[in-house]
Amino acid sequence: MNLIKFGIPISVMGLLLKAGINFDLINSAILAFITIIFFMILINYNPALKNIFPNYSLQLAGLIGNTSFLGIPIAIALLPTETINITIGFDLGTTLFSWIFGPYLLQKTSTNYAFLNFKKLVISILCSPASRGIIGVLIIYLFGLERIMEDFLRIPTKFVIYLAIIVVGSRLGIITNSKKVFVQFEENIKYSMFLKLIVVPIFIFMVCRILNFSEIDRTALVLQAGTPSAISTILMAEAYKKQRELAAKALFKTTIASITTVPLLFILIN
Repeated sequence: MNLIKFGIPISVMGLLLKAGINFDLINSAILAFITIIFFMILINYNPALKNIFPNYSLQLAGLIGNTSFLGIPIAIALLPTETINITIGFDLGTTLFSWIFGPYLLQKTSTNYAFLNFKKLVISILCSPASRGIIGVLIIYLFGLERIMEDFLRIPTKFVIYLAIIVVGSRLGIITNSKKVFVQFEENIKYSMFLKLIVVPIFIFMVCRILNFSEIDRTALVLQAGTPSAISTILMAEAYKKQRELAAKALFKTTIASITTVPLLFILIN
């Protein structure tokens, strides 16, 4: 829980200070943020979809991507350097959503209309780890300390990342001890996989075409949208003791499947 309470604000501050604030970053962050909200509302207010995704762990696993540890390195390897702010912006948008809304959602005992309980939602947003990170960055910019703090936060940010990987690795280690993990798709995990690796990137592609994004920007955004489930889904599940094994299985299986789907997306887009 301390990793969530203190580590996430530090990592959000480090990410924002490292990337800087520009138009491309803001655009892609807003696109990622709104896309996830759109699907969350669609799922929770459609009875058929709610039956397929009965809990928030499945929903978050199908919508929050591993952009930090996988999406950004893929973009750096395959795309020109000028797309880096777009990819970081998409990562920022998903990070903010997961750490603003994720703790609020996972503490709910039911998905019935909890997503739009505005009073509790506002309180959760103000108290969320991501919000504290944003407030910290705003204070840093207010006093003109961004360059100093960027260097100062570099080591703590890396420490948080390494600690998060250890937590995730320990949980995945438990999961992979099961010999049937590769073939079992219980608890609607297959639907989260399909949503995360196929539906969301196609949706982003269509939105980018409608908004007339350039081909290279469109490719960068679709690749970010097609990344497997995020490490944050396990961290939140561990912190709030909600469907921990389910979150780990979703991350593991979407990561394995993305070995095929991410290159395929790149080929199809181009």
